[in-house]
Amino acid sequence: MFLILFLVAFMITTQSHDYHKSKLLNSSNQISGSIHGVFSSIGNYFNLKQENALLLEENNRLKSQVFNSKIEIIDALEFEKKFKLTPALVNKNSYQYLENYITLDIGGDDGVKEDFGVITSKGIVGIIDQTSSKYARVISILNTKSKINAKLKQSHHFGTLGWDGINHDIVQLNDIQDLAEIAVGDTIVTSGFSYTFPENIPIGAVESYKLNDTKDLYIINVKLFNDMTNLRHVHVIENLDIDELQTLNPANE
Repeated sequence: MFLILFLVAFMITTQSHDYHKSKLLNSSNQISGSIHGVFSSIGNYFNLKQENALLLEENNRLKSQVFNSKIEIIDALEFEKKFKLTPALVNKNSYQYLENYITLDIGGDDGVKEDFGVITSKGIVGIIDQTSSKYARVISILNTKSKINAKLKQSHHFGTLGWDGINHDIVQLNDIQDLAEIAVGDTIVTSGFSYTFPENIPIGAVESYKLNDTKDLYIINVKLFNDMTNLRHVHVIENLDIDELQTLNPANE
């Protein structure tokens, strides 16, 4: 009975005095806003996966536009569409062995095949060497068997990118002619001379360099832009002209 009488008196007081009424409304609005904020935060948290997927798709679309932006002037301007990108997630990643591999959550059913390249927004990851219906295995650039065409972005001198099996953030660019001008900090990118990667995808920066034993070629230590110990979202690159290119240029030539 006391509580009922108290509530009636409270309502009469707030209804008859504008000051009390405004205070009550402000308090209720703050409480309501706080509650909605909590539920909004919870909703945003559970929507993170969907939001990340949307961002990945958008990033994928933008990268496709970049790789396909080469223009040829024949009779008119034409865009040469050569590469298709497919987003994927890393299911397994090794970097502590001499021969490291990465497993992706897409495979043959998604159109993925051997020799497709794999990159992130920061640089290259490796090349697919095996596929099943739902998964694909990638030869990591941290694999002593990995060989990738790369070049100095500034001078365009090119060589072969490999790994000596020592540091997981340093790879080696070999076979660079001793005439090349090199400086610490120079950017290393893909050469575009293979069917796997488009030209100028970032790889890393020159950390140090020296001449080989015969003093005619450089061995360049390249610090990777990618953190190979922390991979999650990647893009698989398909060269849409690869069948035609392989017909014109067999592997033994």
